[in-house]
Amino acid sequence: MPEAVAAAVPSADATVQEHCRSCAGELAVFLSLGDMPLPDALLRPEQLALPEPRYPLDVAFCSSCSLVQILQDVPPERLFVDNYLYFSSFSTGLVRHSAEHARRLVAERGLGPGSLVVEVASNDGYFLRNFLEAGIPVLGIDPAPQQAVAANALGIPTLTEFFDADLARRLRSEGKCADVIVANNVMAHTPTLNSFVEGLSILLADDGIATIENTYVKDLVDHYEFDTIYHEHFCYFSCSAVDALARRHGLYLNGIEHFPALQGGTLRWRLGTRAAPDRSVAEYLEAERASGLTKVDYYREFASGVHRIKTDLLELLGSLRSEGKTIAAYGAAAKGSTLVNFVGVGPETVDYVVDRNVHKQGLVMPGTHLPIRDPSALLETMPDFLLLLAWNYKDEIAEQQHEYLGRGGRFIVPVPRPEIL
Repeated sequence: MPEAVAAAVPSADATVQEHCRSCAGELAVFLSLGDMPLPDALLRPEQLALPEPRYPLDVAFCSSCSLVQILQDVPPERLFVDNYLYFSSFSTGLVRHSAEHARRLVAERGLGPGSLVVEVASNDGYFLRNFLEAGIPVLGIDPAPQQAVAANALGIPTLTEFFDADLARRLRSEGKCADVIVANNVMAHTPTLNSFVEGLSILLADDGIATIENTYVKDLVDHYEFDTIYHEHFCYFSCSAVDALARRHGLYLNGIEHFPALQGGTLRWRLGTRAAPDRSVAEYLEAERASGLTKVDYYREFASGVHRIKTDLLELLGSLRSEGKTIAAYGAAAKGSTLVNFVGVGPETVDYVVDRNVHKQGLVMPGTHLPIRDPSALLETMPDFLLLLAWNYKDEIAEQQHEYLGRGGRFIVPVPRPEIL
């Protein structure tokens, strides 16, 4: 590494939202995480002497439609093109979850050679290949160039573009009409929500469906998953917010499924061009009203808990280091960047981070500049403790690292409260 490390600098190329992204209602800020580097802006060691932009990260609630959102808009090209190294196929659990979803869609929708399945944010083709192998035509859409190249290499036609209403109109003009649109972990990444959902309504066939998966804001709040908040995630959805957004564009919320173990708690919303809600829709909407999820006070309590976690985690890590213990971390993903930068976990506390993604190994985490290594480093150096930045994959990591645990290594899980396992 270079001897000189440049100080982080504030960046002026972000815009600030003054009204709700969905309904243009009034916003109330309930949490500020400070100035943060871009979460996926991993650095090469020789870049450490260069200026490192930081952006404020403020989270707000819309009292009109219940949408939780950040105020700052970093240009999407900086978030998902220049710095984006996330490849979905490196997550065994996510691949398994997606394969099951694909099998259900094929069976329930009667998909075949005359159908078309479109995936928005198709990444490296991990999901669409399930349909391709079944002889069902597919189309991927993803602005990240490396991931699109990987998908095209698998035979999955992929457009390297952002999805919005204009792209949907162009595809319809070319004769494309989707029986199913899948949008997993992307609607939160979309600053122009109304154009995105309008695009779904344009591209869907008359009897088509769209399935959308994202972190459930109730799980995020109840489990203090503040590290899910970063500049790539513009919004955090409740069912109430999704229902209002869909109706604005002639779509209907017809079904809701909960996957509590996926990504810290994920909902799958099923949207259609016709109103045919199952009982889950009314149940979720009523439960959100009853629990206070549609009021800002619910989120202010969450903010207080986030600051408690910061204090407790710093005390725990500091105590272990004072005892001479060694600590590494697992997971160089965006959520890990939020956690270490907000809490203030740097090289003085954690020796290095490991990640299975070979594209990240040899790079350095943004902000804190922790080096990223292959997971084999854990058995080579045997740190006493492993801080799970990717705590949402705790069981998967435990399976991968059974030898590390068998040799006496211990996990530290930071949320919903810091604890040693």
